[in-house]
Amino acid sequence: MLTLNPNSPLPLVGQIVDGLRGLIAGQSLKPGAKLPSIRAFAAAHGVSVFTVVEAYDRLVAQGWLVSRANAGFFVRRRSGEPPAASPAPKPVAELRFDAQWYLKQIFENRNLALKPGCGWLPHDWLFEDGVRRSLRQMAADGAELGGYGLPHGHMALRILVAESLAERQIAVSAEQVLLTQGSSQALDLVARRLLKPGDAVLVDDPGYPNLMFMLRFLGARLIGVPRTPAGYDLPALEALLAEHKPRAFFTQPRLQSPTSSVTPLAQLFRLLQLADAHDLTLVENDIYADMDPEPRASLASLDALRRVVHVGSYSKTISPNIRVGYVVARPDLLDELAQLKMVSGLTSSDITERLAFGALTEGRWRKHLKSLRDRLAESHGRVAQRLAGMGFELFSEPKAGLYLWARHPDLPDGAELSRHAVGEGIMLGPGQLFLVEPRPTGWLRFNVAFSDDERLYRFLAAQIRLHEAA
Repeated sequence: MLTLNPNSPLPLVGQIVDGLRGLIAGQSLKPGAKLPSIRAFAAAHGVSVFTVVEAYDRLVAQGWLVSRANAGFFVRRRSGEPPAASPAPKPVAELRFDAQWYLKQIFENRNLALKPGCGWLPHDWLFEDGVRRSLRQMAADGAELGGYGLPHGHMALRILVAESLAERQIAVSAEQVLLTQGSSQALDLVARRLLKPGDAVLVDDPGYPNLMFMLRFLGARLIGVPRTPAGYDLPALEALLAEHKPRAFFTQPRLQSPTSSVTPLAQLFRLLQLADAHDLTLVENDIYADMDPEPRASLASLDALRRVVHVGSYSKTISPNIRVGYVVARPDLLDELAQLKMVSGLTSSDITERLAFGALTEGRWRKHLKSLRDRLAESHGRVAQRLAGMGFELFSEPKAGLYLWARHPDLPDGAELSRHAVGEGIMLGPGQLFLVEPRPTGWLRFNVAFSDDERLYRFLAAQIRLHEAA
């Protein structure tokens, strides 16, 4: 029916999903046709039953197959329109590059062949094996699947988070840890607790599009703090504090998105001094800490959570489908955040929190992180060399984290370049998405884990030649 390649960078589950979807779309598998049983498919293609189960389940969820009790899996009879979960790529002219593009269209276009502009890791770089082992262990232990979790989250995982933070010199108890559905919910809870419509709030510029969109939705007035290769533009920051009197500063000192720059220790101390002087709350988004091979001080470790709220996540390094993040803060503020969490969405998922705990404690987590950091460092070196060799200016070369921030003098508009890239099956990260005040810019965010592909460089070289010819 289809051929699988065990040496392909695309996981076997993805190969099965893409292959069967192609056969259905091409009418090689007609509506109503019965697929081989899970065991028959696994035996015919030399893969595990678990692989086939996951692939079939994905195709059911995407609307390509239907499962019938005691009968098997069948190609779904459809009305003629493509399924909502897998829309046809939009024409290039229809793509928008505004503040909502990152939240919406970047996920709609995940079917593009190359994704150097995305914000996640490839499947085979994640800790999916750890998740599967944790899932099997939960099933073997007869874990309770009904009911709600605890308001603050699964206690064993909260204890583990507190222990992990202690290794980074952030002294907290498990009672000061609130588990959330990823870092996005953590940031949303903090923003809704700290801000009211019309309040001025500082953010990194360039910075995190999801955060900026969420703050604007809450009615906050965004003030961009210029990011430099060496951290913050401190004179600009001091002037903005005096002029706008912001309530909070949402920032990523470590391996910041999109630049992967790192704020030095001296600047962290100065930022804390400014926070005291201006009655400012610092919201430290540290979601890339596990990708950092260097032990570094954080705002939370230096401040003991007096003025700092610290946010972290396991979604980037375990799996994006495991939506487990956390926020730590002083006890009175954390209790208010927990109450807000309950009001807005009750508890977070105890099942996913148990899955994350099992993955983190099954014995291979530290080895996984070491391998991940090494792979990122190697990719940083190769991608930086290729881009620099083509004439790109690199904002910084951190050799850690997900991103390189770069621009080419002959490619002045990243949004225009990204429109052309979509037509070639390539998802880029145009710089204007990451600016507080979007404007044409040549800066691009490259995810190094997805940028080690000759097709990307052939496209960029062709675009440079076209610009030179024009």
